Amino acid sequence: MNTPDRNTPSSSVLHNRSFLRLWIARIFSTSAFQMLSVAIGWQMYALTGSAYQLGLVGLAQFLPMLLLTLPAGQTADRYDRRTIVFLCQLTECLIVLLLVLGSIEGWLSAVHLLAAAAVLGACRTFESPASAALVPDIVDREQLPKAAAWSASAMQTAMIVGPSLGGVLVVWGTAAAYIASLAALLVSTVLIFFVKTVHFVKKLDAVSMDTFLSGLQFVFARKIILGTISLDLFAVLLGGATALLPIFAEDILKTDSLGLGLLRSAPAVGAIIVSLILTRYSVERAIGRMLFASLVVFALATMLFGISRSFWLSLFALVLIGGSDVVSVVIRSTLVQVNTPQEMQGRVNAVNSLFIGTSNQLGEFESGTMAGLVGAVPATVIGGVGTLIITVLWMYRFFPVLRTQKTYTAEEI
Repeated sequence: MNTPDRNTPSSSVLHNRSFLRLWIARIFSTSAFQMLSVAIGWQMYALTGSAYQLGLVGLAQFLPMLLLTLPAGQTADRYDRRTIVFLCQLTECLIVLLLVLGSIEGWLSAVHLLAAAAVLGACRTFESPASAALVPDIVDREQLPKAAAWSASAMQTAMIVGPSLGGVLVVWGTAAAYIASLAALLVSTVLIFFVKTVHFVKKLDAVSMDTFLSGLQFVFARKIILGTISLDLFAVLLGGATALLPIFAEDILKTDSLGLGLLRSAPAVGAIIVSLILTRYSVERAIGRMLFASLVVFALATMLFGISRSFWLSLFALVLIGGSDVVSVVIRSTLVQVNTPQEMQGRVNAVNSLFIGTSNQLGEFESGTMAGLVGAVPATVIGGVGTLIITVLWMYRFFPVLRTQKTYTAEEI
């Protein structure tokens, strides 16, 4: 076991050098994936002009996640999590290098883009639970709520920087965006190499069907965790307006690639503002009420974005979407980390990653398919209405206990 990497008071989680390296690495790696998302989406729509093909990019990322999530959780509990993240990011660098070469030489097709999205999705499937489980490995338990808020701020910072850079760089060609993504991934890989774990407990039990499914069993046995992550899953699944941004940018708002980058970064502007607030002020006295209130705002903002014909009003709606969504991100991740034994962090975070991936990648497929059937505007408005219905059902019908939950520590066995 490595020695602790702390030399300052524990009250500030950023004083932990390993957490700081992980935090910065997440900014670079997530920025890279946001740039890739802009570049791949822009290139796919330029090649095909099809909303269905945009949806297929999300499906290509989701299918590996669906198939590999449980093995990824087992891997994160049996092997060094830092090494898993490091190797995944090296593989991602190789894939992005191929995208760079394909764009420069002009041989990239829609099939190549879908294949790259699938491999990147597989890498992220193994990387995400290992990276999430690294946080309890390197910070103390009492620091986890603050660490979750800082982690969310890192993700949202990247979601501002990444789409904006991606939108600017594709003006000079998608190869420029791919090159910038590759550079960011390389920086992240180096930082991850120097992270030191403190609390990791290696799982040595033999692999069996029980251990394979234990993450799912753990989540489904705890209504507070299940209610939170399933609510977020269905809300984002139905309210995935961001998947249709290339269509809104080009066909409805009549803006260019820079405008697309601004639209892509707008949710992160709201999210980083809220996440930074949450690093200073806790919602632990009323996490249930805060969760449902944020989802109502998310649904209404999604509908506002759908009906807007003003670029600036659309930006405002997207800021509201991002700010409200990050509340559930912080609540969900903190609940999982606080209420999960150290030796099961990988498997449980893998299930959590599956829910996140389902809401994001499958949500992109659902949004693209719905837009192809009824149009982007009706699809977005329908999604917002569906999110509002799901929120009410979870609040009063399926998980009423979540409505009155105040603290991150679940009392249920």
